[in-house]
Amino acid sequence: MIEKKYNLIVIGSGAAGMMAAITAARNGKKVLLLEKLSKIGAKLKATGGGRCNLTNTLDNETFMGRFGRDGRFMSPALDALDHKALMAFFKEIGVESHAPDGYRVFPVTHSSSTVIHAMEAEMARLGVEVRCSQKVVSLLYDEDTVTGVKTENDLFYADHVIVATGGKGYPVLGAEGDGYTLAESVGHKVTEVYPAMMPLRTKEKWVSNCTANTIAKVVMTVNMKKYKKLKAQGDLIFTKSGIRGPVVLDFSREITPLLSKYDEVPVLMNLTKGMNEEQIRSHLKKEIAEDPHRNTLELLATLLPESVSRELCKLSEADPEVGFSKQKGQIRDRLIKLLAWTPLTINGHDGFKMAMITRGGVSLKEIDPNTMQSRKMKGLYFCGEVMNLDGPCGGYNLQWSFASGYVAGKLYG
Repeated sequence: MIEKKYNLIVIGSGAAGMMAAITAARNGKKVLLLEKLSKIGAKLKATGGGRCNLTNTLDNETFMGRFGRDGRFMSPALDALDHKALMAFFKEIGVESHAPDGYRVFPVTHSSSTVIHAMEAEMARLGVEVRCSQKVVSLLYDEDTVTGVKTENDLFYADHVIVATGGKGYPVLGAEGDGYTLAESVGHKVTEVYPAMMPLRTKEKWVSNCTANTIAKVVMTVNMKKYKKLKAQGDLIFTKSGIRGPVVLDFSREITPLLSKYDEVPVLMNLTKGMNEEQIRSHLKKEIAEDPHRNTLELLATLLPESVSRELCKLSEADPEVGFSKQKGQIRDRLIKLLAWTPLTINGHDGFKMAMITRGGVSLKEIDPNTMQSRKMKGLYFCGEVMNLDGPCGGYNLQWSFASGYVAGKLYG
């Protein structure tokens, strides 16, 4: 059995854990990084489909606002390492980054491997000891002070321990909620956790006929009186069993908790780039004036892909081969309402195995946002997704992981 003493032990080799290890080592600390898988950075490698959307160019206030009411918890971390400082850090270790759309920031290689290799090289340069295939099973502590960790085979001692284990999304990449168990073992509260940022299944089967197209700038809202304020916008893709795409990834953060309360969650989708009924009528009127011989399907295809147009015709009982003005008035009205707000019923998802992130985690009330240190155990810190804070897709969660890892690695307090 190995027994060694360090200044810091970091549990987990994701974005937050590696950043914490590098930061502490740069400050002269003797650091041990423990990873339960056989390689480091497994989940980071899969981020953004392997392209690694590091951060985005939003100012800190707007950025925090996208995380909801708890977003302000990030303020000290973002002050310490905002997107500009993060890009500078990566440039310093040999990773050039850019924002090709002016918003999302990627490594110029658009490869997460570039990021992992650079951080691995920096840890090696700094003398960070990395041990893989080491699953931490418990924290060691003396009354209210952490003293180290116990793995399945060894004991490691340190004055500081950082829990950077991530959530429960993509368990095949090592995310199994280990950090929650460690946090609870020393008295921390862990909120209920839900899979998030994932495709959703629908009750309606017609979506399977529309799988070939991406629909841009879709607005989605929950059609339940109590939750009408919940809304998301982005591109949508229909699948054989439901919906996916950026708008769905974002909205699933709100939907999965509701699905744990209700069997079904009705939603409304505006598929016409935000046009309301009056604007849709005006558009159709103009199109008819330009070519009065088009049938209803051809007319709708000026707004939507033909496959979707055909399904909306079926839902409204409109004959797609007949001219729009020849449809019954109530059918025309029904079709315009469907174009403005298309109803769907969300009735399931694939659980954590397909979740990019986890909603919920270690309670923020028990963590000092200035240091990421536990308010319950001296020398214990948390960073990244293990905490109860998650944002939409678009570089939000990685920026938060890097920034919180940076602050935790400073070992204040």
